[in-house]
Amino acid sequence: MSISNLEKYRKDLEALLTEATLVNFSLNLEAFGRSKFAETVLAKHSKEQSDTFMNKLKPFASAYQHWYSEALPLVRQLMPDRVSDFIRFYEKPKSRKEIDFENYRIEDACQGLRVTRGSDIRADQKAAIPLLGQQIAIVEAIKRRFDSSLFDIKQLVQADLYDSELDTARDLLKAGFTRAAGAVSGVVLEGHLKQVCDNHSLPKKSGTISVLNDALKAASVIDLPQSRHIQFLGDIRNKCGHKNSTDPSASEVGDLIDGVEKVIKTIF
Repeated sequence: MSISNLEKYRKDLEALLTEATLVNFSLNLEAFGRSKFAETVLAKHSKEQSDTFMNKLKPFASAYQHWYSEALPLVRQLMPDRVSDFIRFYEKPKSRKEIDFENYRIEDACQGLRVTRGSDIRADQKAAIPLLGQQIAIVEAIKRRFDSSLFDIKQLVQADLYDSELDTARDLLKAGFTRAAGAVSGVVLEGHLKQVCDNHSLPKKSGTISVLNDALKAASVIDLPQSRHIQFLGDIRNKCGHKNSTDPSASEVGDLIDGVEKVIKTIF
């Protein structure tokens, strides 16, 4: 790779935080209206400058959805202990029966939802402003890790290694070494699942793909479709590692390599 994962994440975070400022402006603009926004946020600017700036801001819903889709995977990768909080600030509570200021969420703000009782406003987009602030604070906390000598870059280095090993597996497959390509991919999958178990403080009785998969499923780290996909990949890996009546096909090992790449990019 021409750039390390560490530098990639650093640049992604810088871009996300810059984008977050604009998303926050978009939310405040819609929550308070043009006049109030101009009076408070853009008080030092001329009317012409203020109008130009406000006209360039994207609608909050589209701006936020783009930002959230980029930010969530980084939070999963670099601060997995805050993923549930990050999602909770966005998603509507499933147990919610009526909407008020306390249970209003960013998802409601994306829909422009405003709840009234008579002439009183119970909740509107203003309620989402502190929630977005909390999400931005989580991303800022991740960035601070990059500036700390105590930041553990083990997983970032490991991600570089896994990418390299999967590239090796693809080269082996192209050269006709099907079993070897499958074996290398299996090692990557097994190693990543062990790391995911460590991330969630799960005990591991053994390092086999099947046992690790079961442990992650039992702890609800992965869902049933993900578990079945991992089991499918494990079956192909076993076919590559044992002499069977039929050899693994190039197509199967290609599926294994692509599947492992998906797992290491989406399950943390």
